[in-house]
Amino acid sequence: MTSPADAETGEPDPSLRHLLDRATLVEQRIRRTVHIRQLTDPNPDDAFRGLYLSDETIHRLLDSGRPLDSTVPDDADSALLAEAEARADAAARAGSPTRLRTLAHDFGLSALDVEILLIALVPDLDDRFERFYGYLNDDVTRRRPSIGLALGLCGLSAADAAARARLSPRAPLCAGGLLLVEEPDRPFLARALRVPDRVTAHLLGDDTPDPRIVDLLAPWQDVSGVGDPAPLARALTAEEPLAYLREDQGGAGTALGASALSRAGHGVLGLDLERLARDPQPAEAVRILAREARLTSAGLVCGPIDALVRDNPEVIRLVADTPLPVVLAGRAPWDAAWSSRPPLLLHAPRVEPTARAALWSDAYGATVPAGLNLTRLLSPFLLTPDQITRAARGAAQSAALDGGTLRPDHIRAGARAQNAAGLDRLARRIEPAVGWSDLVLPPGPLAQLRELTARARHRDRVLGEWGMRPGGGRGRGVTALFAGDSGTGKTMSAEVIAADLGLDLYTVDLATVIDKYVGETEKNLERIFTEAAGINGVLLFDEADAIFGKRSEVKDAHDRYANVESAYLLQRMETFDGLAILATNLRANLDDAFTRRLDLVVDFPLPDAGHRRRLWDRSLGTALPRATDLDLDFCAESFELAGGNIRSVAVTAAYLAAESGSPVTMPDLIHALQREYQKLGRLTLASEFGPYMSLLTD
Repeated sequence: MTSPADAETGEPDPSLRHLLDRATLVEQRIRRTVHIRQLTDPNPDDAFRGLYLSDETIHRLLDSGRPLDSTVPDDADSALLAEAEARADAAARAGSPTRLRTLAHDFGLSALDVEILLIALVPDLDDRFERFYGYLNDDVTRRRPSIGLALGLCGLSAADAAARARLSPRAPLCAGGLLLVEEPDRPFLARALRVPDRVTAHLLGDDTPDPRIVDLLAPWQDVSGVGDPAPLARALTAEEPLAYLREDQGGAGTALGASALSRAGHGVLGLDLERLARDPQPAEAVRILAREARLTSAGLVCGPIDALVRDNPEVIRLVADTPLPVVLAGRAPWDAAWSSRPPLLLHAPRVEPTARAALWSDAYGATVPAGLNLTRLLSPFLLTPDQITRAARGAAQSAALDGGTLRPDHIRAGARAQNAAGLDRLARRIEPAVGWSDLVLPPGPLAQLRELTARARHRDRVLGEWGMRPGGGRGRGVTALFAGDSGTGKTMSAEVIAADLGLDLYTVDLATVIDKYVGETEKNLERIFTEAAGINGVLLFDEADAIFGKRSEVKDAHDRYANVESAYLLQRMETFDGLAILATNLRANLDDAFTRRLDLVVDFPLPDAGHRRRLWDRSLGTALPRATDLDLDFCAESFELAGGNIRSVAVTAAYLAAESGSPVTMPDLIHALQREYQKLGRLTLASEFGPYMSLLTD
């Protein structure tokens, strides 16, 4: 066997040369064994070997057995071995340790283990050995070495208990996944030995991961600016270390773990536990992952652990007990039953706004226009480092489609695209399509709404960096109450806030929350809060008094369970990390304890005449043709309606104009007002309709 030369230097690759040198020694031993067998074989060229037993073969087996003692290394083998190892020593001194030696060290292989591994490996290096092994096995159909043949080639007795133990399931070769003992239904000595293709590829210099685990790997790498990895790196230098990094939304647990492993001198192999939870054979996948990590001298960074907590805790134990440096990340508290070894428990910091901007800029890969404030644009989004990378790439694609100029809406769209889809099944998602100019409100409520957006934008700085909400396990959430009559602009205001922050608006459907069975409403709410913690959006509870009502005196079981529901909500709202808005027409029905936990309470009054005039004009819009007889001043002065009612009147008038095929006229508006009054149960009084009373229909 000869070693191919390096394409650049023209010198043989030291690692591959060492492997082939050792394989050549195995070849010499096999040649001697074949020669010995031929001396006593009555028909060495039999093409049907193994398919039948002749009398001569039976007599040979009875009289002489299988004399392989002459395969023990002789002086010539010792000289070749010394020469091969001397070249490997020189390569190690030059900073290029050979892969075979590294593998033997990392997997704890003995000299005998290495010999057995090479005996099983040579058919994958040279197909001639298939025929050699078929001959030595007395069966042309069995072209892999058997355990008995391997032991014989090593000059060992088949009855050597210590040698046989090197091929047990718990021995380094098999436990590490370097050697497969196949055909378990055969007697022990007749079982075939095979080296997995991934191990062969590694020894030949190929580091492509095993196809079995490619879909489970995650691109978690060393990222700067996400906390201090030095303490964790020191802990990862211990023997078989285990660490658990508990993180919040937007936490940098996986990035911090990868950074610490790199500083501790390990490679990084990222494992997506959500994909592992869906794997049909997770135990097999973990074994192959462990082998991959050991082949590449890497540690495992695994997350999020939450995907396995409820239904697959045994898989957590499989990962945690892997004899490697393992860093787990997730939001759930650590359970001691998940591992037989105690983990180092740490808290993973969030990626703060300035770090988000730096990571986003690095991932974007091009010059960001000078007018864009990345820190401000990304501050409402709680994103992990890999989400930031994907968001930057998504923004780059959107900008390319729009002509190549990066705009704020591209940045926000890329960040929103990282939201999980789980909340869409529990709430209705609304992509904001309105802005501050569409709101018609008095200065007071308008100023409060702007304060609310400022709280959402700067919460990481105020509550995180400045620590303005210490203790109590409180989250960094922002919660507000919008109180006012129906149609006064509560839902639209929530949409405007979401648009200003660049977030989606999720309206909670009470039909998916309220349940007549005890405890089910709380479970539904917990699912909503849990899913909301994984997305960047504004959560709107419309008609909030239905689920955030006052606690009452307990007179029967119904009162007790109603109070339990309210108490749960009080606790859950305080630990919520997102932006939640409660909207109600009945502020007095809300529990006072909720009010204390709110960041802002915004009262939405009914509009006065001046605001109603603006609402009439905005509701009719600019595209709807208007007749010259429209008297919007009269409508604003005479009809005390909320903005939602005015918008409904405008829509009805537009339908009437579309049916008549003419611009909207004053009779159309009066007829639409009459229909709105009928919906509201209000009387049509002459004092309100004045000169247009005659236009009313029965």
